[in-house]
Amino acid sequence: MKRIIAVIRQEKFESVKKALIDAGCEGMNVSEVKGRGRQMGIRESYRGSSYCIDLIPKTRLELVVNDEDLERILDVIVESAHTGEVGDGKIFVSDVAEVIRIRTGERGSDAV
Repeated sequence: MKRIIAVIRQEKFESVKKALIDAGCEGMNVSEVKGRGRQMGIRESYRGSSYCIDLIPKTRLELVVNDEDLERILDVIVESAHTGEVGDGKIFVSDVAEVIRIRTGERGSDAV
């Protein structure tokens, strides 16, 4: 099993969520976060003064998927979150040693 953490633009969340549901991936955790990558923030002007917003609001999705579904789900996220602009986000993938569904006691891929 793999854990996917995707940090995406807030405005792309609904399209990513719909694409994941359409792909059969309904379980996810969602958080509102702030961060920055290579863009180092956004420079804006207000009434003649220039300022930098260096922590950009993003949406963080966290999913656990079976190994055989990983590439398909990654493709879904990339395709639905992509704008081609700086700040589209990042996806992190890591191994999951165990999953237990508390309600039933199911373990492993049955619990996903």
